[in-house]
Amino acid sequence: MGAAMAQTAPAPAAPTPACDKPVYLSFRTGSMEVAPLVAVVLKRHKVRATFFASADPTPQGGDALDSTWAPWWKARGDEGHAFASQTRDEVLWLGDVRGKPPGFLVRPQLGAFAGRTFTWSAAKYCENIDVTADRLAHITGVNAMAAFRAPGDRVSPALVAAAKTCGFRHVPTVPVAFLAEGANAPRSPTDKQVAQTVARVRPGDVLLAHLGVWSREVPQVPVGLEPLITGLQAQGFCFRTLREHPVYGSAGS
Repeated sequence: MGAAMAQTAPAPAAPTPACDKPVYLSFRTGSMEVAPLVAVVLKRHKVRATFFASADPTPQGGDALDSTWAPWWKARGDEGHAFASQTRDEVLWLGDVRGKPPGFLVRPQLGAFAGRTFTWSAAKYCENIDVTADRLAHITGVNAMAAFRAPGDRVSPALVAAAKTCGFRHVPTVPVAFLAEGANAPRSPTDKQVAQTVARVRPGDVLLAHLGVWSREVPQVPVGLEPLITGLQAQGFCFRTLREHPVYGSAGS
């Protein structure tokens, strides 16, 4: 990777208590409207998370990784959170393309070419991961992990292998329904939905929520996030970043 590897890694943290029920809370960028409140909740409960970033548009007219949000990202780096790319342009994998070398049918969701379909080489796909990793390192002061989340968790074995040769390990996630997006996601979390989610979580899960969804009228993440955290803690779960994951932790930071 580029500038991400040139950053200074954070000082080693104090050893974390042993835990046999780890869960890895993660967030993906969105409109960023709830990002300040998410930071308050995480700090209140002493939870460190992993943030997967793309250049999502924001109501301010910029994007989630621009200078407006740089202080927010820097504060999260100072708090010990982890960071990884979700490709700069929310690049959806659509299919594999046979050839020598093989390529991938993709559709960027953001940027100048949003909505258009292309055939990209592995190097082109990796470049879109890398540019966000570099930007995260620059604005947080912390190395981005050599890991990434494919938008929509849409991948193929060939894409996972190609990204790995570029130095990026794919991290599959488990969306938390009431903290996610989409037509079937509830508008506001209820106690029943939180309880059902807590009951379904298993040790080792990488949970995914959003830092603002454009289609939402209710700021569902702060509303549902706190009871999710306290509910899991009451069940004996402990929260860890992906830097502490037995598989993805080897991707470094």
